[in-house]
Amino acid sequence: MENYASSRGIYFNTGGGIPLQPVDIRHKDYIGLVSADSAFWALVKKHQLAKLLANPSFLRKYRNKERAFLKEINTLRFGLKPSAVYFNPTDRCNLNCSYCYIPEQLRRGGRDMPSKKLFEALEILKVYFGATLPKGQKAQIIFHGAEPMLNKEAIFSAVNTFAGDFHFGIQTNGTLMSDEAIEFLTSRKISIGLSLDGHIARVADRLRKNWSGEGVFQKVVKIIKALRGYENFSVICTVTGENMLSLVKIVEFLHRMEVPVCMLNPVRCTLAAARKTKPQDHRLAKNYLKALDRTYELYKKTGRRLIVANFANVLMGIIAPAGRRLMCDISPCGGGRCFFAISSNGNLFPCSEFIGLRRFKGGNIFSDDISRVLQTEPFRLVTERDIENIRPCSDCAIRHFCGSPCPAEAYEMNGSMQTPGAFCELYEEQVRYALRLIADGKEDAYLWNGWNKGIVTTLKITDI
Repeated sequence: MENYASSRGIYFNTGGGIPLQPVDIRHKDYIGLVSADSAFWALVKKHQLAKLLANPSFLRKYRNKERAFLKEINTLRFGLKPSAVYFNPTDRCNLNCSYCYIPEQLRRGGRDMPSKKLFEALEILKVYFGATLPKGQKAQIIFHGAEPMLNKEAIFSAVNTFAGDFHFGIQTNGTLMSDEAIEFLTSRKISIGLSLDGHIARVADRLRKNWSGEGVFQKVVKIIKALRGYENFSVICTVTGENMLSLVKIVEFLHRMEVPVCMLNPVRCTLAAARKTKPQDHRLAKNYLKALDRTYELYKKTGRRLIVANFANVLMGIIAPAGRRLMCDISPCGGGRCFFAISSNGNLFPCSEFIGLRRFKGGNIFSDDISRVLQTEPFRLVTERDIENIRPCSDCAIRHFCGSPCPAEAYEMNGSMQTPGAFCELYEEQVRYALRLIADGKEDAYLWNGWNKGIVTTLKITDI
């Protein structure tokens, strides 16, 4: 970062000096110290904060590292290429979840992508990624919803044919999974994501129902039992006002069922129907953190983790930004930048969240060059969404640990990309919680095995 001011920058927070902001993490001993620009952070004993900020040695050592910090965060934000595709092989769904981001008319009467066209699309993707990814690296194809198992034959045939070309995954509501389908997917080590919104039918079935209004809790639980012991599966729980108070019970249930990974996803508020189920931020945050506390207690009691992947991603984004696995919690987000989405007729969107929004169609895989589509206005609206241009995010010390997700929500809720996402305070509290875990040395319990391989501490304040 060039400094054109005449100030020599010999102090923190004034003139040409480096801005470091104290952040109260509600810890009895420690306070956070964060550089909003570079995502550098430190935990400092409260009584030592003033002494540290007045220490010229700390300023000198930080300045020597600042360029590396800025390079890492800028590469993460602007230097990555697409390596994954969310592929909707059908518009249809056998469920009618009230918060779904795909419009009802598509889910009820949409089309399937014929097997021939699915193969054609994968051939195009194979050529594209062969030219853009490093040699030997496979792109990931996630068959996504609506409900991909409604087009099972085409999907399974494609998995067999392109097994050497892609890593495959499937996100499904689980209600159409047979023993044969489970055997097919697990024998090929396909990642499987299921959806379940509660620990009992009375909670889980409030918003997840079929078109006849019947719940599906028992069907999904049966599939979870069948997948017990399979490491490459996860469960997504969409968190709404209907199940928010049950989050502790939900993680207890998932842990008891030996689910290795779950996601507690705040409901995406892209469509108006979903916004009716949105809980208040501060109430959601309170219950969310209670659930995270409970996963720690269960781990200490049993030695077995239940990774809450979206929180783990926030935690990892603090510890080692380049090590994060999801790209929602960064600005610009991963949509159109690290991944893109394909609808059942081959239309290309920055992310699945935009499939119901025609404004964000960038082209079609069967008629348009993918590289050119990535540069179209609908894609650039997402890939150029810069948190420095969003208030109050631009002044927020933790803006690179959050990213103000989700652009689809922001656009539909507020009429502009340059506005905050739906759950600011939830992310704010997750970051504070994560820093408290690090201060207490508890972070390992919330992350996957081997998370710290290759990670080194960049700057030790204790050495200053």
